[in-house]
Amino acid sequence: MPSVLIVDDLISIHEMLDAVIQPTGFATAFATDGEKALTRYKAEKFDLVLADIDMKPMDGITLLKQLKQYDPSSVTIIMTAYASTESAVQALKFGAFDYLQKPFRVDELIATLRRGIEFRDIQSQRAALPAGAGIKPSDIESRIPGKSAQIKKLVQQVKKLAAVRTPVLLIGENGTGKASVAEILHGATGADESHFVRIDCALSSEKSFREGLLGQNGEGGPWVHEAKGGTLYLQHLQCLALPVQKELVSVLRNTAHAFRLVCTTTEDLEKMVDEGRFNDELFYRVASLPLQMPPLRDRKEDIPLLVKNFTQGATNPLVDVNLIEFTDDAISVLNAYHWPGNLAEMFQLVSKIASTTETRVVTSEQLPLRLRELKHWPTLAEFIAGQERQYTDRVLRACRGDKAAAATVLGVDASKLG
Repeated sequence: MPSVLIVDDLISIHEMLDAVIQPTGFATAFATDGEKALTRYKAEKFDLVLADIDMKPMDGITLLKQLKQYDPSSVTIIMTAYASTESAVQALKFGAFDYLQKPFRVDELIATLRRGIEFRDIQSQRAALPAGAGIKPSDIESRIPGKSAQIKKLVQQVKKLAAVRTPVLLIGENGTGKASVAEILHGATGADESHFVRIDCALSSEKSFREGLLGQNGEGGPWVHEAKGGTLYLQHLQCLALPVQKELVSVLRNTAHAFRLVCTTTEDLEKMVDEGRFNDELFYRVASLPLQMPPLRDRKEDIPLLVKNFTQGATNPLVDVNLIEFTDDAISVLNAYHWPGNLAEMFQLVSKIASTTETRVVTSEQLPLRLRELKHWPTLAEFIAGQERQYTDRVLRACRGDKAAAATVLGVDASKLG
């Protein structure tokens, strides 16, 4: 029988919750403040904690933080009596599983508790997997190659994230390897490739997004059901229109315990929240574990290793790619370049050279002229402007030239599309 520790400073709330929760198959225990709850949790270890946010001397948020510090796998649901959900939404930032706003309905309470138990069970099953199940630490290191301090830090973070199912937000410029990290995290679930559902929010029309992801009654569409047991990967989350963001919150409340959620953004979502361009609850639901992806220009000591890896992945009918070498002067040119397209740009360049070279040794003369003699390296802003134009064109094609539909997907005024 799953156990719930109920934390509230009102005995009447204890009695009411006990009366409605116990008959549904949960064992209940009680504490009147955060300090007592923390002591009891450490002594008895409960499956769920249902805590009021407004208590003294230790409130619900402080209790949540200390529970997460003591037991990262703890599952806490916050209750709030405030008319605004602002404080409860903030609790999501610190790792709350969900929140309930008083007065809540009994069916809503029980459904939330059951989702919490399902999430707890999934975490326990993941922790109980035998050694070697899912992705191995050595696999992570091989798939995120590099010796720079930034990459060593990233690898360690990904290893830790692979062991949990908490939503992950990957932040970084286009081409920095966010998709690769998402695939690594999916591999850690042990699910097959069919349960890795990739959705580009910049390209999906609002109609297809609503049908495929949102579905009816907040239960999610076919994309959500396909991801169960695996990973739902939402790229370019910043491109979602505000009304769709709000509906996505409802879907995630009901379904996110059933899959690993990985989202990406090239923009500062927290700044977008402050500017009213991004839903605050959606932000805290996806951003509890943010991961910054370093741009290639900040980790140039990794370039020789990356060149070697990208070369060996190519196919050349004339030369054994495993024997191809880039000379020191060629590496110097690559080091001097700004790489606005990051890993994606380098992969395209190196693999093309490795696939077409007629000599085993690649010199700087075989590199594109734009790298060797360009007097004005493209700035990041210039490169991003070009990329945004490409995305805009792709969205317009996907919307069959309908500028109004494309503008809705891109979150811009239709007049700006020319």
